[in-house]
Amino acid sequence: MTESNQNLIVEERSDSVQLPQKSELLYGLTDRPPTVEAIFVAFQHVLAAFVGIITPAIIICSSLGLDPANTSYIISMSLFASGICTFIQCKRIGPVGSGLLSLQGTSFAFLGPIIGVGTFAVQGGRSPEQALALIFGVCFFGSAIEIILSRFLHLMSKIITPVVSGTVVMIIGLGLIRTGIVSLAGGVAAQQNGTFGSVQNLLLGGGVLLLVVILTTSNNRFLRMGAIAIGLAIGYIIAAFMGMVNLSVLGQLPIIRLPIPFRYGLSFDFGAFLPFILLYVLTAIETVGDLTATSAVSGEPVSGSLYMRRIKGGVLGDGINSAIAALLNTFPNTTFSQNNGVIQMTGVGSRYVGFYVAGIFAILGLLPIVGGIFQAIPQPVLGGATTVMFGSIAVAGLNIVASEKLDRRSMIIVAVSLAMGLGVLYAPEIFSDKPAIVQNLFGSSISTGGLTAILLSWLLPHSTAAESQGAPLADMDATP
Repeated sequence: MTESNQNLIVEERSDSVQLPQKSELLYGLTDRPPTVEAIFVAFQHVLAAFVGIITPAIIICSSLGLDPANTSYIISMSLFASGICTFIQCKRIGPVGSGLLSLQGTSFAFLGPIIGVGTFAVQGGRSPEQALALIFGVCFFGSAIEIILSRFLHLMSKIITPVVSGTVVMIIGLGLIRTGIVSLAGGVAAQQNGTFGSVQNLLLGGGVLLLVVILTTSNNRFLRMGAIAIGLAIGYIIAAFMGMVNLSVLGQLPIIRLPIPFRYGLSFDFGAFLPFILLYVLTAIETVGDLTATSAVSGEPVSGSLYMRRIKGGVLGDGINSAIAALLNTFPNTTFSQNNGVIQMTGVGSRYVGFYVAGIFAILGLLPIVGGIFQAIPQPVLGGATTVMFGSIAVAGLNIVASEKLDRRSMIIVAVSLAMGLGVLYAPEIFSDKPAIVQNLFGSSISTGGLTAILLSWLLPHSTAAESQGAPLADMDATP
């Protein structure tokens, strides 16, 4: 154990007040559960996060038209990187990492801009592999933004309010719904071969969506937590019987696949980089929220010097882990919120469980057959499950906005930001004759809507005292 970790444990025993949840835990943050129990709990964390980790890789590779072998490789590296990054986050190496039971996985926030940059590169004459080099280069250098921000977190709340961050999360979810629906109808390949929106695709995708909804509303918490994974598994089996699953690539895969850093190389374009600046800022904010929730359910402080040290270390770890992910040929990593539900359900908040989770993800990433099986998920199955997931992201953003009193000023920020963000999503051709730097910056709904929200939050005067007390929304005029 490093000296920094020893000091951290001493602080944990003496620092501020422990939350009431502590008494409900079977194992606290620094407790060491027996190996069998730790592995059992670790697998529950893996199942809760697994789909979220691999789905962005599947969607991005499909959008770029990448071949099955390369798609399988990137899925494998997504799992392997999550294992490495989860270990760093849970272990806390020097100042890096929160030291909490916090999982790392591929961030959905970057999905839209990554697809946009990659598609633009392919349309410009680059191969899918060259497009990946651009994506990984932008993500690698962009991680420095989050690393730097981790040192100034105490200033961010004055700039990025819940109204701003919630609005951007809503735009992320609403923008991704289009991706989910396209997959449900058959995906890019179906658009090219004329089967897009076929009855077969719609019935399969719609069936998976309905199944996920039914499981999510179940009274059984295990079914609720595993709704997406169960829906994908059952849809996968049905699709196999319908002859829609092609596993021919499995015979060409090696038994073990070792990571090859920068396999696709790195390239950089400042115009493509611009939308990612805001995304790394928002990812830092999301990480603060996730780690605060993890501290709470683990019975640890949510204020004070130890809490702030963990938050800063977690965001620093987030940035460094995103750089590691790019090095390992996968996409930016961030903390996952799914595992907070697992901590509550199992009563185990021990960081040592995170080491087992990290090991499981790393091992799965070294087994190419795992990536090969998942790259063969038919697009309608994936779309049926992810459409619900993306809708949930939009609702999460709505909840963040609703956590604040919506006065007239806040309503204007939300309304104009949504209009600008979704407007460029619905009519991207308005920038088709503009310079590449403008297309890359304002062609992304997230960057356009996010910049609008930040500027309005900064420039608009605050409401009067009478308005800030909050009139019911139904009684307020529709116009400013």
